[in-house]
Amino acid sequence: MGWFQKEIRLRPRQRGVHLITKEIAGQIPEMRNFSVGIAHIFIKHSSASLSVNENADPDVRKDMEAYLNRMVPENEPYYAHIHEGSDDMPAHIKATLVGCSVTIPISHGRFNLGTWQGIYLCEHRNRGGARRLVATIQGEIKGEK
Repeated sequence: MGWFQKEIRLRPRQRGVHLITKEIAGQIPEMRNFSVGIAHIFIKHSSASLSVNENADPDVRKDMEAYLNRMVPENEPYYAHIHEGSDDMPAHIKATLVGCSVTIPISHGRFNLGTWQGIYLCEHRNRGGARRLVATIQGEIKGEK
């Protein structure tokens, strides 16, 4: 049984829901060393979130963003935390609703996602900048038993 942990950096993205599976996997080539395991991916920000969902039709990501914006609108008069822009407090609420981490099985050195699944970065700020993730893998290393 082995452990591996690495902090990775995602390139900056505009506000919206973005498919990042390949970007994450490309930054943790060490995952190939695991025959079976679990990858836990945690985002180190309070105004963006992670999710697993549809990886084929980009309209799903557009619809997710539209729904989140309707569910948690900007400029509500009851927001007290307004000093960092009209998108900041809604970003914190959305991040709480969607979540700060995903856990994905690893099989044969790769994420074992469903055919139509991918990892989403939900960027809730207009200018969120580069985002940092911590990838932690626990599992059986190839060749060890």
